[in-house]
This record gives sequence, C-alpha cells and structure tokens, in this order.
Amino acid sequence: MDALKLLALDEEDLGVVSAHVQDAVFKVAGISYDARRGQLSVVVNRFVWENAEGKRRGFERRRAVLSFKRVVAVRSLGFDRGDADAVLDLLALRFSVKDEGPEGTVELVLAGEASIMLDVECIEVQLADTGGAWETAFRPRHPEGA
Repeated sequence: MDALKLLALDEEDLGVVSAHVQDAVFKVAGISYDARRGQLSVVVNRFVWENAEGKRRGFERRRAVLSFKRVVAVRSLGFDRGDADAVLDLLALRFSVKDEGPEGTVELVLAGEASIMLDVECIEVQLADTGGAWETAFRPRHPEGA
C-alpha cells in the first residue's frame, strides 16, 4: 500500500482524517507544539482501517504524523503532560466553530475522557504516513452504539 497523505481544510475533510486516525496511539512525548509557528504535531501509530475491511487477522499499524496549523492556543484535560511515556488513544477529531468562523476549536478526543483542544484560526490539518506498516494481531473494538 502507498503511504497515506491527507489534507483537511474544512469540517468534511476533517471527518475523513478523523476516520483514518481513529484508534491511533501515541506517547505524550510525541506531542510537539511550536507556538511561534502556530503548529502542533503528534507522532502516532495509526490503525490502518482502510485495509481492515473483512479481515479476521493480519491487521496493520503505520507510523504517521498528524499536524495542525494556524494554532493559537493549546489546552489539555485528563492526562499528565509531564509523563512523557504515557500512552494516549485517539478516538476522534472534532471541530467547534466560533461565531461565524472560520476560527474555532479542534478537539482531539482521547480515551478515558481525556482531550486536547486547539484554538485555531481555521482548519488546516495534515496526516502523512512516515514509515512502513507492521502487523498487529488486534483490531480495536468499540461498544455497540458508541
């Protein structure tokens, strides 16, 4: 499979990126924020949902970088930012528009009722695979209706 590269510039695009990073895992140490450039990046191990359809085994994960641009502020809840080795599980990306937009808040919804909120001038998100795939025996499961 070719490396995935996606760009989100609106809420619909963000939904596509969100689907591809659902169940990605990353360490707190993999979060990098450059306030001067207005960019937050997260190095993740994403579950390759696009190859999982109909499989019972032989699933894949890939190393990827999720980058948010035009970030003006970052807040987090529910985890210790000082614990570099803590592993977080990304469930979804959500956008809440402020007033009439395009500014708003992108939320990285994490397992355990944790989250990272990014105040942004507008949606500008990139997802790019940066390495090869490796096999995993486990497919993430979600409760019915979740």
